[in-house]
Amino acid sequence: MALAFITSLIAVVMAFFIFFVRMKASEKPTNAKKIILPPLFMSTGALMFIDPVFRVTRGELIEAVILGLFFSLFLIKTSKFEIRGSDIYLKRSKSFIWILLGLIVIRLGLKTYLGRTIDYRQLSGMFYLLAFSMIVPWRIAMYVSYRKLAAQLKPPVLT
Repeated sequence: MALAFITSLIAVVMAFFIFFVRMKASEKPTNAKKIILPPLFMSTGALMFIDPVFRVTRGELIEAVILGLFFSLFLIKTSKFEIRGSDIYLKRSKSFIWILLGLIVIRLGLKTYLGRTIDYRQLSGMFYLLAFSMIVPWRIAMYVSYRKLAAQLKPPVLT
């Protein structure tokens, strides 16, 4: 029970950290590297699956990925860029904090409910897969949006 509380508390702290990082990010110009690197760094978490206790069943994998893809739609919808001067900035979204809080509440609810029947290590694997399958499409969509705006900033080539 104490482990469940501690991990839930860590999830809430991480959510607030993400919120503040996102707010600070809107104050500085962005670039492709800032968009692409977070999922690459997060991918190292897949090493947890080397240990068999973290492995999930095929059904759990499918459930986690589908839910992650579904949640990514909300993040994609709230992540927009704008051109300011000669730079591209991430627009602040008032709904982002509410979506982030909603995702945390859903995560905590799922963890409480599923934690009764699924081993906490497998559950950790499922939530990693959910998060990864949420972040990757979100960041891909951000990158595509960023590239469209970056193309508008480039001066036309005269021949």
